[in-house]
Amino acid sequence: MLLIHSGLSIVFRLHRRSRAHSWSCACAIDGSMLRRPRDAFMGSRPTRGNVVSTFRLALAGTPGTGKTTVATLLSAAGFGIMTIEELAQSAGALGELDPSDGARPVDLDLLIEAIADSWESAPASSEIIDGHLSHHLPADAVVVLRCNPATLRERLSERGYSAEKIESNVEWELLGGAWNEREGDSPWSEFDTTTEDVDSVVKSILAWISDGFKPASPEGVIDWIARMDD
Repeated sequence: MLLIHSGLSIVFRLHRRSRAHSWSCACAIDGSMLRRPRDAFMGSRPTRGNVVSTFRLALAGTPGTGKTTVATLLSAAGFGIMTIEELAQSAGALGELDPSDGARPVDLDLLIEAIADSWESAPASSEIIDGHLSHHLPADAVVVLRCNPATLRERLSERGYSAEKIESNVEWELLGGAWNEREGDSPWSEFDTTTEDVDSVVKSILAWISDGFKPASPEGVIDWIARMDD
């Protein structure tokens, strides 16, 4: 059962989060991208010798980076949205509620085994998998949302997280977050939500998708520690 990150004593759990935080969701993106046909956003991915026009994209990032807000606007753009909690629930991979923090652990090994066969084929329509564990899934591409640790601390405090949970998540982001666990050759990209407004972030994600998930990796991954030293 893969529940604990090997480098840090951080238990990966899925939390029921309040959507009312400082980086709140706009009602809709004011721009032409939402009015374009869905196919305009479909980056074709070669899969086992075939070219497909639909895909599964993992929307990952430390809690507080804005995944749910971004997912809401991507849904408005025509994408199907599923949380990793929903996937785990349907696969019988969601553990019992932990009364200490109200979270339910996800058995990643069981979840990945459960979806293996169905994910061999492209989905009927493109899907966004929302969750800070989603980068572990065999998705066609991964988007990692990032946030300056100081700002992240403020966001998590506004959510009412305990001091211990706040510091664990801030440390995780400071050390690189999901990038520390990248495996395989699926395209990855990252977007900084610290000061960028949500509409701009979503438009950038849509542009990356529309360009076929290119570049497959950013030229340089955000290094918060290096920025602190500057």
